[in-house]
Amino acid sequence: MTTIEIDTKGRVALPEEVLRHLGVGAGGKLAVNLRSDGAVVLRAVRGTRPISEAFGMFNRPGGHSLSIEDMGGAASSGWAGEDDSLLPAEGGEKVPRRGG
Repeated sequence: MTTIEIDTKGRVALPEEVLRHLGVGAGGKLAVNLRSDGAVVLRAVRGTRPISEAFGMFNRPGGHSLSIEDMGGAASSGWAGEDDSLLPAEGGEKVPRRGG
């Protein structure tokens, strides 16, 4: 458990470990939920962005697009703990993923 000190103005500084766990940094926002049992729950506030920002986020420069089946197979292999370092290419041959 991490202990945090309160300064004379009632402020706290969250340790880097906590900020990293929450996925926030300077300027980030946290939602505070005060529970009836005295606990305080902090959650990172994620902004909403238009769906159009997601278009192309999985582009593979110089590579082909993966089909839903290819993505499903890669996800299944990863969850099963199998070697997922290779993904099928257009002709069915295996190619290294992430340029590795």
